[in-house]
Amino acid sequence: MRLLSTGSGKVARGPVHHPLFARYYARLSVGAETRLGMAGVRERLLAGLSGRVLEIGAGNGLNFGHYPGAVAEVVAIEPEPSLRKLALGAALRAQVPVDVLPGAAEALPVKSEAFDAVVLSLVLCSVRDVPRALGEVRRVLRPGGEVRFFEHGRGGGRAMTLTQRALDRTLWPVLNGGCHLSREPVAALREAGFLIGPQRRVLLPDKGPVLPTSYCSLGVAWRPDEPAAR
Repeated sequence: MRLLSTGSGKVARGPVHHPLFARYYARLSVGAETRLGMAGVRERLLAGLSGRVLEIGAGNGLNFGHYPGAVAEVVAIEPEPSLRKLALGAALRAQVPVDVLPGAAEALPVKSEAFDAVVLSLVLCSVRDVPRALGEVRRVLRPGGEVRFFEHGRGGGRAMTLTQRALDRTLWPVLNGGCHLSREPVAALREAGFLIGPQRRVLLPDKGPVLPTSYCSLGVAWRPDEPAAR
C-alpha cells in the first residue's frame, strides 16, 4: 500500500478510496440539508468562528457555505478523491477563502499550533485511529484553541447499542466508507485531553424512525492552554 508523507513528519496509510460510497454519500447529503435539517445544524456548528480554521474530513464541502465572514481562512482536509473533487468546487463558491488538501486525520499535513479552531463534522466515525487523529487535532491547534464537533455515535437503549455493535462487526464499515456506529466521540475527545464545553444531543431525523445513525452530539471543546506533547 502506498504511503503519504505529511507535514507533521509522520507517515499515514493511504490512499483512501471509496468511489461507490462517495457517490451515494454526495447525493444523500445534499438531500439531508433540508430533509433532515442538516443546513441548520451546520449553521449552529460553525457560528461565531473566526481566524484560521482547519476542517478535517470535509466530504463534498457542504460546510463551506456556512462559515461566518470573520473566518480568515479554512484549510479543509479530505482524503477521498471523488469527494475532494466536489469539495474543490464548493470551495470556489464559498464566501471565505477555502483551501482543499488531501491528507489523513492521523497525520495532518499542516504545521503545529497553526489554527484557531478545528471542525470535526461526521468524521470520527470513519477515521482509522481515533486517539492518533485527536492527537493530531491537539497538535495543530494553538493553546486554548477550540474544536467544534458534530458527530454520531453510540446511543439508545441496550437493543440499539447491540445493533450498532453488530453492524460495526459486519458489513456496515465496508459499505459506508469505514464508518462505525458505536464509537463515543465526546468520550474520545475527553480522553485525548480536551476540555469539553457546551454540548447537546441531536437526533437525526428529529421526527420519524430512530436509526442506528440517529444519535449525534453537537458541541465545543478546547485544547488546554498549555504546550502540546511533541
